[in-house]
Amino acid sequence: MRSFVGQAPRAPVFAAKLRTPFAVLGIRVSGSALTGVEYLPLSERAMAPVNALAERTCRQIERFLDDPLFRFTLPLAPAGTAFRRRVWDALPAIPVGESRTYGEIARQLGSAPRAIGGACGANPIALIIPCHRVVGSQGSLGGFMGVTEGNPIDIKRWLLTHEGYRFGR
Repeated sequence: MRSFVGQAPRAPVFAAKLRTPFAVLGIRVSGSALTGVEYLPLSERAMAPVNALAERTCRQIERFLDDPLFRFTLPLAPAGTAFRRRVWDALPAIPVGESRTYGEIARQLGSAPRAIGGACGANPIALIIPCHRVVGSQGSLGGFMGVTEGNPIDIKRWLLTHEGYRFGR
């Protein structure tokens, strides 16, 4: 048997795991800021928050699930390039129930649609930073979490429906 004497205990990967209708959300915090929301399979076990910020994050997500007009007021610290942070900073301005295309965001930021899609796919604080409100041209959902089909797209569709988005407008 190997001994692990002298090794520091490993910190939990998540500060909480919150069960929602579409996924278990893994909550990551660092210091006094939220650094990540990860979509985990529904088979994943929930985990009680380990600190006050994780608790506050879970309560705010629950409020959003009860009321899609709820506005998050959490301290955020997404890790990413300056360009990606510019994209993520633009997304909360998209009103609930509406969407913007990758092209519209690209024109707003002086970039290209593919670069906007890459930044949205790399969003470490999805849901709170609402990348699900960015859609493809001509009514397509585009991608979500870096893919264009499967369960992530179902989650994007669920979130948009929850917010009152009318498909096919």
